[in-house]
Amino acid sequence: MTSIPIQLIPTPEAYLYMRSKIAQFLKHLQIERNASPHTLKGYREDLQAFAEYFAEEDGSTPEPESIAAVELRGFLSALHDAGYAKTSIARKLASLRSFYRFGQRDGWADSNPARALRNPRKGRKLPHFLSSEEIGKLLAAPSTEKKLGVRDCAILETLYSAGLRVSELVGLNDGDLDFSQGILRVRGKGRKERLAPLGSFATRALEKWLKVRELSPKEATGRGAPVFVNRFGTRLTTRSVGRMLEKYLQETGLDSRTSPHTLRHSFATHLLDRGADIRSVQELLGHKSLVTTQIYTHLSTANLREAYEKAHPRAG
Repeated sequence: MTSIPIQLIPTPEAYLYMRSKIAQFLKHLQIERNASPHTLKGYREDLQAFAEYFAEEDGSTPEPESIAAVELRGFLSALHDAGYAKTSIARKLASLRSFYRFGQRDGWADSNPARALRNPRKGRKLPHFLSSEEIGKLLAAPSTEKKLGVRDCAILETLYSAGLRVSELVGLNDGDLDFSQGILRVRGKGRKERLAPLGSFATRALEKWLKVRELSPKEATGRGAPVFVNRFGTRLTTRSVGRMLEKYLQETGLDSRTSPHTLRHSFATHLLDRGADIRSVQELLGHKSLVTTQIYTHLSTANLREAYEKAHPRAG
C-alpha cells in the first residue's frame, strides 16, 4: 500500500504537543478500556498518519483542537488518493472520532470535528446467483422416493418459485397456502405481509409433500400447522434448511458459496433477465426500497445490451 504523500516528516520537538495528546489517548485505551495490543497498534498507526499529514513545510504541526472538519476531510481525501481501501479509511475516521471524543472528555477539545464526517460508502458486492441450468440441476437433486426427499424438493421449489427468505419459508403455515389462486401469504421483515405467486412446479411439490407430512402432537393443527417440519414432526429451522442445501450442493458439485438466499437472488435475477419490471420484482421480494432491488439490474446488463442492439435504430 502506498503511504500518504507528505512534504516533511516533523521533528519530535515540532509536534510534541500533538504527540503527547495521542500518547494520553493510547494510555487511556490501555488502562481504562483494557484495549488489546492489536487494538492499540491500530490506533497508534492511524493517529501517526493523522499527525504526519498535518506536518507543515517548516516542520510545525497544528494543535489537534485547532483542526476543523474541512481539514480532516482533506486528510481522508489524501488517504483515498494514496490508494487506501475504503475500509481502512473508515477505520482511521473511527480512530479520529474516538481521539477527539477523548479530547472533549479530557478538556482540550471543545468539539469533535470527525463526528461530522461520513464514512466512505462501501461498494455493494453483487449477489451470487445460479444460472437457470444450475437451478434445474439443484431442484432435481432430492430423491422423491423418500419422504424427506419429497420435503426437500418442495423446500427448494418454493424458495426459488416465490423468492422467499429462508426465515419466511420456515414460518409458513397451512393457512398461508392458497393452491386455488397459486399464491402464498408471506410474513417478511418487521412482520410485514405480502402475497407471493407460486409456480406450478412448486405447487405440485408442495401438494405431494403435504400428503406425506407427519406432524407431532404438540404442533398446532388446522391453519396454524407448520408447512415444513423435521423428521420429528416439529417446525423446521433455518439452520436445518442450510444443512439440507449443503448436502445437495456436495452431491451436484454446484458452487459451495450457494446458500438458501442464493435461490432468492437467482429468482430476482432470472425475472429481470426475462424482462420483468423492476418495480414488480421489488414487490415480489418485499423490498421496502427500490434501491435494494436495483442491485440485481447489474446482473442483467448482457440482456439489456442485447435488447438495446435489437431495438435501437443506430445501435449497430
